[in-house]
Amino acid sequence: MADSLEGLKRTHHCCQLRDTDINKQVVLMGWVQHRRDHGGVVFIDLRDKEGITQIVFNPENSKAIHKRAQEIRNEYVIGVKGKVIARPDDMLNPNMETGAIEVLIDELNIFSRATTPAFQIEDRVEASESIRLQYRYLDLRRPQLKNNILARHKATMAIRNYLDNNGFVDIETPFLTKSTPEGARDYLVPSRVNPGNFYALPQSPQLFKQLLMIAGFDRYYQIVKCFRDEDLRADRQPEFTQIDMEISFINEQEIMEIAEGMIVAIFKKVLDLDLVTPFPQITYDEAMSKFGLDRPDLRFGLELCEVSDIVKDAGFKVFANVVKNGGLVKAINAKGCSSFTRKQIDELTDFAAVYKAKGLAWIKIKENEWQSPIAKFFTSKEKDALRVRLDLEPGDIVFFVADQPKITNEALGQLRNELARRLGMISDDNYEFTWVTHFPLLDYDETEKRYQALHHPFTAPFEEDIEKLSSDPLAVKSRAYDLVLNGIEIGGGSIRIHSTELQRKVLNCLGIDETEANEKFGFLLNALSSGAPPHGGIAFGLDRLMMLLCREDSIRNVIAFPKTQKATCPLTEAPSRPSMEQLQELSIRISKIEE
Repeated sequence: MADSLEGLKRTHHCCQLRDTDINKQVVLMGWVQHRRDHGGVVFIDLRDKEGITQIVFNPENSKAIHKRAQEIRNEYVIGVKGKVIARPDDMLNPNMETGAIEVLIDELNIFSRATTPAFQIEDRVEASESIRLQYRYLDLRRPQLKNNILARHKATMAIRNYLDNNGFVDIETPFLTKSTPEGARDYLVPSRVNPGNFYALPQSPQLFKQLLMIAGFDRYYQIVKCFRDEDLRADRQPEFTQIDMEISFINEQEIMEIAEGMIVAIFKKVLDLDLVTPFPQITYDEAMSKFGLDRPDLRFGLELCEVSDIVKDAGFKVFANVVKNGGLVKAINAKGCSSFTRKQIDELTDFAAVYKAKGLAWIKIKENEWQSPIAKFFTSKEKDALRVRLDLEPGDIVFFVADQPKITNEALGQLRNELARRLGMISDDNYEFTWVTHFPLLDYDETEKRYQALHHPFTAPFEEDIEKLSSDPLAVKSRAYDLVLNGIEIGGGSIRIHSTELQRKVLNCLGIDETEANEKFGFLLNALSSGAPPHGGIAFGLDRLMMLLCREDSIRNVIAFPKTQKATCPLTEAPSRPSMEQLQELSIRISKIEE
């Protein structure tokens, strides 16, 4: 039989007591972290969400309680009453916040007995992630994950307080809504009362928050679940949390200032770190030119440098042909790294190939020669030009990628990050923010042979570029902005289209004719024609932000109950097969899918 809680009221958490509490009678409750029997005296580390306190069962104090303490094992849930005493000088523990005291127990309640856990409840655990997710309630007892979840709580409280103080209203939007094209697959939910019809779980509250602006709610926010049925990786989940905001009568700069203030509040609350604002800004074109990616990591140099003009007539035909066909030749100078072995160079070549680079050319700069299979193809004039452009010195090694612009930038941009990791140039103690602005409005999908919105179809173009929608769509710049932290996009937004005519024009550019526009977005178009204020907004990925704040490699470590990379839950065994009765109610029949 388990003991009752009746008559026992907790007075302190397990990390509150200090030497100023000596001789106090206290009641503690929690889980048994460790049990040690030292010559008849039993020591137990008692743990709750705040920390650990050492408690002592001494037969000289109470034989009956000491005898009962022999039953206790790890992860038992107990409540104890006793007196706070000073630890002997030779047993002080400066590594514990409660290391100067212990509690001598004279009353013990065993609330719950526990089976042997699947793994040790400690930060250093050897169990696989699948096992830890299967027993997530045990995993969450570990200090690392517990602290991550508590940090997430601090962050969300800082967000709510900051936005409330700045006039924002927290408004919920529907989870059961209409499927609209937003870039990823929707999760669909069948309707029982409307057989054959489906709801979609929202990829974001985008359309609803725009409707709230049209409804007159100047400043909206929501910490909200969003859903995307996409292939997963370390920083993706099928359900994720957004800090969502929308504001009327505002421009880009003002939105950035509000967002920066919120980020400052989060970092102060969670890390007690004072950030310096304003954050720097670079354009999309500058980011792609210098870093190859639209989410540049600014904690180190290694900037990319285009050399197409220098090598366009070179004897090395690979470079010359790429330039002739409209491609780019770009390079990175890894200064002082000419000692790279052929094995290391081959590894980097394989790495670049992951990003579709057809090869990785290289030159080692020696004191009196350039060492490389391709060095002989360059004239003295071309070598001099490369030396100046790339700041080449003896001891350097320079890497080249030559391909179509998209591949060249992506492969060399990712190689830049990989080189920085290998060379130890990245410090986890640095938080480098930058805004990326002036994105292209559209991208061209070679597979589908049509234009796609780079962000979403409701992003406003710059007014001076509107005429180009008909003549040169890819030259149109958008009023979009992303906030990047240490090479990871943590938030993005834009000024929205508030004109029905312009919204129809952009949809038409995306290959959505009037009939399809009315079918998919009719409610938004009708609302825009009802008097829409100029408005814009931004959304932050809370999970990604917390991953960086907690210095984790995966967002799964900052989410209480995450899914695996196959979008399954080992704990609850979701997703699962519905019963035949459930399917019949929904007018659904599952056909066997052949492999």
